[in-house]
Amino acid sequence: MQVSSTNGISRTVIWLMAIISGLVVANNYYNQPLLALISTDLHISESAASRISVLTQIGYALGLLLIVPLGDKFFRKRLILIDLFLVFGALLWMTFATELWMLYAASLLIGATSVIPQLFVPIAAELSSDKEKSSNIGLVMSGLLLGILLSRFIGGIVGEVWGWRAMFGIAAGLMILVWLAVYKMLPEMQPNFKGSYKELMRSVAHLARTQPVLQLAAFRGAMAFGSMCALFTTLVFHMEKAPFYAGSSVVGSFGLAGAVGALAAAKVGKLQRFLDINRIILYSLLIVIGSWGFTYFAGDTYWGLIVGVILVDLGVQSSHIMNQTNYFMIKSNAVNRLNTVYMVSYFIGGSLGTWLASLAWQKAEWTGVCFVGTLFGVLALLAHLLFSNKVNSKL
Repeated sequence: MQVSSTNGISRTVIWLMAIISGLVVANNYYNQPLLALISTDLHISESAASRISVLTQIGYALGLLLIVPLGDKFFRKRLILIDLFLVFGALLWMTFATELWMLYAASLLIGATSVIPQLFVPIAAELSSDKEKSSNIGLVMSGLLLGILLSRFIGGIVGEVWGWRAMFGIAAGLMILVWLAVYKMLPEMQPNFKGSYKELMRSVAHLARTQPVLQLAAFRGAMAFGSMCALFTTLVFHMEKAPFYAGSSVVGSFGLAGAVGALAAAKVGKLQRFLDINRIILYSLLIVIGSWGFTYFAGDTYWGLIVGVILVDLGVQSSHIMNQTNYFMIKSNAVNRLNTVYMVSYFIGGSLGTWLASLAWQKAEWTGVCFVGTLFGVLALLAHLLFSNKVNSKL
């Protein structure tokens, strides 16, 4: 039974997209608590193992750039079904890979094909009224965020009990169920772009050059996500040492702590009754920066890391939802292309945060990681303070 929402999109479809978003995006993050196990199994360094996470995020950025804009050109349901078949193949390759280069290639492909949630977010925005936009985006995002965070917990448990390969095999099986759900339940939407693929990509570049609201949102999002990735990518290496000596299941369980912040962030749209978008983003970025105080000064205690994880997720995801609400207010039918510019920037920021944090870990371990995470948060805040009022006056 369909429960109606405003402007033609049902709550059933919104919930379906939220659940599928979580299951698909999780493919990008199962590897994070498994890096130490992969490092041991293949007899490679921690640095070489951490590149698996970097390549997954780079792959995701490539998928956002090359696949998501096609949502404006082709029937979206058909595009999603084809993409799910490719996700399935990439996960199977990861499951049975025996060489490091295979893991790298499979990780890149998993990232590139796990972009379906970023086809769902524009659907939620496009079919919602301005009043319901942030609420519906928040619901889809809550599914996506829980997928990101719980994937670390589930990946850690499965990895410790059955080995790291089992997690990717299970994920491949889940994609079959997702394919069936999309085929049965997702409505079709008409494409709104008639030109060639080359013209489509040119229009993406044009939006990136000419929309200051989008530019600022993209930079804020990239820096905030880079800050969060710095924490989660290196947490497993920090906690396998003194005083924790923790395994992958314990590290993965920090995803549950992050889920508290993510669920709270999903409700952030309701704050718009009392605060404007700029002020909500300001407070969100201050929370991101503040989280690193707990992560650094109490980083050798469980409570300090738990508080740090909750706060960084709350801050990053709150600012993320508000960023998306902000640029979807631009009067344009190019919703997938707007989302492409933002999300490509977002995951480039995540890849940069992961890479710099892995370098910082080699040089200065936890202190270096905390410096990188704080720096990313400060850069996002400075950009917001300098440019937010100016660019939003043009909306």
